[in-house]
Order: sequence, then structure tokens, then C-alpha cells
Amino acid sequence: MKLNVHTCHLQLAYEWKIANSESSSTDEVIIVELTDRDGVIGLGEAPPSAVYGETASGVMEFYRRVDVSQFSFDDIPGSMARLEAFTPMPTAARCGLNTALADGAAKRSRSGLCDFFNLGFRENYHVTSFSIGIDSPDIIHKKVLAAANYPVLKLKVGVAHDDENLAALRSVAPDKPVRVDANEGWKTKEYALERLEWLAKDGRIQFVEQPMPRTTSKVDLLWLKERSPLPLFADESCQTAADIPHCAECFHGVNIKLVKAGGVSMAHETLQAARRARLKTMIGCMIETSVLISAAANLAELADYLDLDGNLLITNDPYAGVTAKNGILSFANVKEPFGLRVSQRAA
Repeated sequence: MKLNVHTCHLQLAYEWKIANSESSSTDEVIIVELTDRDGVIGLGEAPPSAVYGETASGVMEFYRRVDVSQFSFDDIPGSMARLEAFTPMPTAARCGLNTALADGAAKRSRSGLCDFFNLGFRENYHVTSFSIGIDSPDIIHKKVLAAANYPVLKLKVGVAHDDENLAALRSVAPDKPVRVDANEGWKTKEYALERLEWLAKDGRIQFVEQPMPRTTSKVDLLWLKERSPLPLFADESCQTAADIPHCAECFHGVNIKLVKAGGVSMAHETLQAARRARLKTMIGCMIETSVLISAAANLAELADYLDLDGNLLITNDPYAGVTAKNGILSFANVKEPFGLRVSQRAA
């Protein structure tokens, strides 16, 4: 098997900012291609996460030294076991290779990735939220206007003018369901509870993601969970299936992302573990192309909620895959019948 990787520079439609981060108008991801001796190409994506101290250059350096000659689309577990010999390994790098292996395996079996995982995919059923990053109230107003066709919004919070931002959103979309993501922005349990009580007064907030830092003690997390008027979802606190027991105690649900879990296979495993633990499940994303968004959409049957809009936030997606017209995910217009079901756009 051969490995080919290249960097994609993504241009965001708006400046993107979340709590505890600098704003940015661009992002970098690495596209991964694995080709077997029969010419079958498995496609994956590695979006480095600053949250976990990863960079595009670090991921590319890892790919330069990894040996995939003994990998096989017919043996994903064995290939992943060989991969673990190459350390240290960025989580994003693991995600890119695992997703490419799964894509190639599904193509070899002539199935969509969802069918490869025995899940199926219901058309005209799965709805994604559309994310509104932290900004000034006037820009929030413009962003919400631009997202008029999306039935569910997700608002990033964690700054001093959160109240004004929510008011700006509601001035345009007074009745839309909204999900709120604090991205670890509330540092104490008392302040987090104050903010949750404020949000609950809105009446249309579905849940709140990661209200406090992932390093917060279990005692404080349990204190907040017991008092919260809104459901709490773990994001940064939930990477893999190993985190599910802790999350089941301290949260009501989990946001599972392919890049955090280490690829589509591990995300599938983590979603199953979360459902066994009776947690609500959401599949989320970073800023990504249609490669990883489409891979994640293939797992939609395991999710109560979807936040698969990373490709909708960029203006130069180099791939076409799952669509989200009016927020409804669909593979109906995708020409590729197998695997992730994505194709490269014409230059």
C-alpha cells in the first residue's frame, strides 16, 4: 500500500473564533490517500487541533516517517495495530489514516461506509445545526441572517458580551432552537451555573456543550450537573470510548468528533459506548472539508443530534460529498456510490 498526503488551505466565510482562542480566517487540513495494489484509493482527512497542541506541520512530519506498506483494507484492526508502533502520533494523523482505511475497505466491499458499519442512512431525516462563532453583535446579526435556511443554530459563547450576542441572534431568529457551546469558557462552577440559568430563560436552548474546562474536578462537574436547568454535553472532555464512564457521571450527553476519537472506526466505537451508557449523542466536527464531514455523516444513525457544518463554513471546499440543503443531510446527489461517497471538485 502507498500513502500520499497533501495540505489544503481552507478559507473561512467569516472570521472564526471560539472561547480561549484567537480569531482566524483560514485553516489547514491534510488530505490522506491510501492506494492498494489493485488501485483502490481510500480517502481520509487530518484536521490538526490546537486544543490538543497539534499543527499541520507536525502531522505532515508524522506522515513522512510512517510506513504503510503492510497496511491492508482487508484488515483495519491489524493495520491500526501496526500504526501504533509509530510514536508520538498526533490524533489528527491517526484520524486521517483510519478514515482512509475504512473508506478503502468500504469501496472494496462495494458498499457505502454507513452500510459497511451496518447502519444505513435515512434520507430526508438527519438535520445538522449551523454554527455561529464568537463575534460582535452586528456581525452575529449578519451571520444569522445568512443562515436563515438552517432550522437549528449553534452559538459559541464564553466572552463578556455573550448576552448581546444572543440578543442579536434572537433579533433575527426569535423562535429557532439553539445549541450553545462554551468551549471550556466558564472557569468556575458558580459562574457556569449563573450562565446556565441565564440561558434557560431563553426557552429555546436545547443544551450546552462543555461549560467548564476539561480539567475541572469531578466534584465540581457533579455539582453543576445536579443544578443545571439545561442538559450538559461533554466536548473537550470526551475524546474516545475510554472517556465515556466519566462522561456518563458528569454530563447528560457527549459530542463525538472523528478527529478527537482518532478516525471513523473509533468514533463508531465511542458512539456505541455512549449509547450503552444511556448518554445522548451528538456527532460534531472541526473546520473540515467534505471528506471528513461525509465520513461523519455515515455514522448519523447513531446520533441524537448532528453538528456537521465544518464544510459549510468554508468557501473553497475541494471535495463534494454529503449535502445540507436547509440543514437536511443527503447523499442523494452524490455520484460516488461507495465508501465515503465524495469526489474531488474540478479545479
